[in-house]
Amino acid sequence: MRRREEGGRARAPEERRGLLAQLRNPPGGRNARIMLLALAVDRTGSGLWAASSVLYLTFVTQLSAQQIGVLLGVAGVAGIAGSPLAGRLAGRFPVRPLLIGCHLLRLVTLGLVLVCTGFDALLPVVAVTYLGDRAAKTLEMLFATRTAGKRRAAYQALSRSAANAGYGVGAGIAAIGLAVGTAGAYRVLILGNALSFVVAAVLVWRTTEPAERVAEAVRAGGAASGGPVADGPVADGPESGRPAGPWRDRGYLRFVLLDIPMNLDDSVLAVGLPLWLVNRTSAPHALVPAFLVINTVLVVVLQLGVSRRAEGPRRATRAVLLYGVLMFVCCGFLAVATRGGTWVAGAVLLAAALLVTLAELMRSVSSWELAVLLAPQDARAAYLGVAGMAQSIQKSAGPPLLTGVVMAAGPVGWLALGTVVAGLAVVQRRACARRLGIGPSRTEPAALTIG
Repeated sequence: MRRREEGGRARAPEERRGLLAQLRNPPGGRNARIMLLALAVDRTGSGLWAASSVLYLTFVTQLSAQQIGVLLGVAGVAGIAGSPLAGRLAGRFPVRPLLIGCHLLRLVTLGLVLVCTGFDALLPVVAVTYLGDRAAKTLEMLFATRTAGKRRAAYQALSRSAANAGYGVGAGIAAIGLAVGTAGAYRVLILGNALSFVVAAVLVWRTTEPAERVAEAVRAGGAASGGPVADGPVADGPESGRPAGPWRDRGYLRFVLLDIPMNLDDSVLAVGLPLWLVNRTSAPHALVPAFLVINTVLVVVLQLGVSRRAEGPRRATRAVLLYGVLMFVCCGFLAVATRGGTWVAGAVLLAAALLVTLAELMRSVSSWELAVLLAPQDARAAYLGVAGMAQSIQKSAGPPLLTGVVMAAGPVGWLALGTVVAGLAVVQRRACARRLGIGPSRTEPAALTIG
């Protein structure tokens, strides 16, 4: 009966509501609603920064392309430390003031970006900015797990929709400033990002600190004794002999390690698709913005529906497999895009953009859901901090992997990448299922559908 409820139970009315209705009354109530607004404001500022930062560093601070590359590369490495640092602090202090602190830290560092003109001065400032950015994202995830409870997947979907909408708004505003093209216009865009941190901090201040749902973990039933988990976190206590923390938990570290290639869709969309189009196909360059438009629109529209089909351990592990399949087909499309004419190549690349976006939808829910389910309840903050490193590492290692290895090998490189990611998805799924104590069920749906 329990399996039937997990695999095919009827959804409650609040889980069937549309995106706008759930944004007005999300899982977690008032706290979640305010946090989603803060997240959207923060990401609007991030859209301003993403669209204008390279041009600002080039035309206002007069840095060379090599210096900008080193600056952003070091900043990306510094950002890796943000997730575990935030997780460790959140295990000792309330999440709410820590998140406010991250917003204010980035406000200060971004102000310093406006007054620093040399590479040596900008390097530590931008590095600390990226560290605060990754720490803030981890704290937002912790806030969600404590506020939304078992409906954290639905909250994650809403946060993704709000974040992508914010990025879109920020990029649109940035386009106006970039069209002006003056140093003053670039500075105004940076100030707009700084203003977003102020507003986000004020909004977070209006929330109340979410409480850990320890009682729910105790009632999860069987988890402490190592039994199968139907719905809820792995809450094994010290008596089960589990490691003292995430850094000594080989099973969890294996999950994080395998989750790094499970985030490669980000680099494929942002780096692989545009560069492959420009350098190796005859498709029109005007299609490059269409990749981001497809991604943004589909994430906003479909993320909530996908999350409903990836909640719980069985569906989350199955979503990992679907991610591998989608990435394999996407890489196959990229490999054959070089063999067609202009319009054929364009159509194939647009299809690849669609596939990598669908893969992103799978990954964004399954990675987060599994990171929570695999973490013991009483040490969840520290565990999720370590899990957050996967995305940061991918952001640093993914672009050079694609440009220096995959694309350098030509079409065969894409086929090899797709094969490796699909194979690792199978390994990840099996490892997670074994740790969660779940196996195949005849009563659950045979496939994970999107819609």
